[in-house]
Amino acid sequence: QVQLVESGGGLVQAGGSLRLSCAASGRTFSSYAMGWFRQAPGKEPEFVTAITWSGGNTNYADSVKGRFTISRDNAKNTVYLQMNSLKPEDTAVYYCAADRSGITAIMDLNDYWGQGTQVTVSS
Repeated sequence: QVQLVESGGGLVQAGGSLRLSCAASGRTFSSYAMGWFRQAPGKEPEFVTAITWSGGNTNYADSVKGRFTISRDNAKNTVYLQMNSLKPEDTAVYYCAADRSGITAIMDLNDYWGQGTQVTVSS
């Protein structure tokens, strides 16, 4: 069992930055691929980014490529999402997810996900 707790959300002006953290319980964190999803009001969850268990490979949605960076620290059981040049359309609840087999683009199909943290970008 893995429990995921996101933090770091908040209100920021357009063009600003935030760093989200996702702390995972359990000693097998390094065995899991990790990812971030987001869900805006009235919309389905959207894949944002993922990272392999080793951190050696990452991929990003086109909408965040060049602005967001995912990273992980297996010693701290934590995955991060650095968000720069934020836009109002980035406003959403952000969720982290974990999956032993690799992150699937549909959030509910992954092994675990957290409760989310709200990110609001004002124009």
